[in-house]
Amino acid sequence: MRSARRRVMAAAGVATALVAVLAAAPGGAAADPVPPGGAGVEVEIPGPEHGTAAGSGHTHVPQEGRDRPASRLSAAEEAADGDVTKLVDNGSTADRLDIVVVGDGYTAAELAQFHADAKEKWAELAAVEPYTTYQGLFNVWAVDAVSNESGVSGDPDRATVRDTALGSYFWCDDIERLLCIDQTKVDRYVAKAPEADLVLVLANSAKYGGAGYNEPSQTLGYDGISTASAGNEKSGQIAIHETGHSLGKLADEYFYPGTPGYEHYTGPEPAESNISTLAAGDMSGQRAKWYRWLGEESPDGGTVGTYEGGGYYVTGLNRPTDNSLMRSLGKPFNLPGVEAMIAGFYRHASVVTAATPTARTLRLGDTAKTSVPRLAGADGRQLTIRWYLDGRELKAFAGRSQVRVSDVVLRLLDRRTHQLSVTAEDRTPAVRDPELAGKLKSTTSWKIRL
Repeated sequence: MRSARRRVMAAAGVATALVAVLAAAPGGAAADPVPPGGAGVEVEIPGPEHGTAAGSGHTHVPQEGRDRPASRLSAAEEAADGDVTKLVDNGSTADRLDIVVVGDGYTAAELAQFHADAKEKWAELAAVEPYTTYQGLFNVWAVDAVSNESGVSGDPDRATVRDTALGSYFWCDDIERLLCIDQTKVDRYVAKAPEADLVLVLANSAKYGGAGYNEPSQTLGYDGISTASAGNEKSGQIAIHETGHSLGKLADEYFYPGTPGYEHYTGPEPAESNISTLAAGDMSGQRAKWYRWLGEESPDGGTVGTYEGGGYYVTGLNRPTDNSLMRSLGKPFNLPGVEAMIAGFYRHASVVTAATPTARTLRLGDTAKTSVPRLAGADGRQLTIRWYLDGRELKAFAGRSQVRVSDVVLRLLDRRTHQLSVTAEDRTPAVRDPELAGKLKSTTSWKIRL
């Protein structure tokens, strides 16, 4: 877990001088430490709308949300409620990373708008690397949640209460931009999708806000929930930042000058891959954390090194670059962040799927067919495909997505059963850790016989 927990104090009572100091900081916002633990579920608070801070720390909120009127749907509305649509189809749920999008505050008459909003948010996500290159690894599902009223609570003001399917509300924990949900209600809709690795809740609102629920689901297995306003252009960036936590297991790289208790970190080396107590020389000498990237130019600007400040602490913890997406909205992931995100993708996705069933033995007239996703990176690089017969590579078939059994068995003089296998491997230069690189491949096999 992250080494420190914070809570935004947006309500009155925060000292004016502290607000001024924190608001002026590159990654800052008014904040106050939160004791470990706390009731409810932990969520990340987005940074202020007028600024670049990706987040404002963490707080605990009720898992069940706030009291809201029970949803009252007509028979026609109930018929539409819970429908599932596959917006992006890249193959089997077993071999793809499945994002489930659920909308809140959309009436039955607004479901077409929800689908359009879901596609738009996916396009925004897919425009950020490494999502751009690996968008073929994703499926996107839309689950229709029919609300009795249009819009969500807290928009336009905190007195506004609306009857919605998921109970979304701004002013969560007295923070206007914190957009919370009733997680039990969300899970009921998520469970309708065939698979869920990541969940996005879109509020039918143009108001700036969002939240990150980054604890994995113990029942449905997804890595986390990001909430965002569908009609706000900055809210999508909040959701992308949150996937850095849920998929990439990355720490926040922002920090808060002037906050008592967070001036200097003195704890052990954090588990997250993008913050460290080590300076560049020690990191290189110990071959630790992001040492393989030191000195490289990073897509978020500047050179990978050890920049003081991160994990909410001003000193004592270092981050890889000055200003990545884990610190500021609108920025790309830095090089160590990209590597961590790709590792997260491959925890859920496989890059070779057997299109020909593997349960039966293939004969002369059969063809072993596979489905291998195409990469969409600017460099044009594709996955490496290799075929093997009883463990020996068939180099003449390299790069093929299918092989006829007759082309293989001509090499055999017996009537024994043999194994034909295919491996797709991602040799991306964006992953330098050999242990991670070894996980970027998939294999499937068939039994073949004359």
